[in-house]
Amino acid sequence: MANIASQKKRNRQNVRHHDRNQAFRSEIKTRTKRVLDAVEAGDAAAAGEALQIAQKRIDVAVTKGVMKKNTAARRKSRLARAVARLG
Repeated sequence: MANIASQKKRNRQNVRHHDRNQAFRSEIKTRTKRVLDAVEAGDAAAAGEALQIAQKRIDVAVTKGVMKKNTAARRKSRLARAVARLG
């Protein structure tokens, strides 16, 4: 247990940031699954809508520092390619 006030504060911040980051990562996984499920079902309209939402969430995660820019670009690209294959 920390005795220094600044370290106590840092520990509190770390818990808050961890919880926020975990929520972002979880939501991104959920949105990604929805896109892939729609692609698997062959539903182009639902896949397109789900893709837009997933891309927005990924972009927000980048601005919040949860995910690196290139990682986000790679994930968005893979999802977009999967949707584009539906035709």
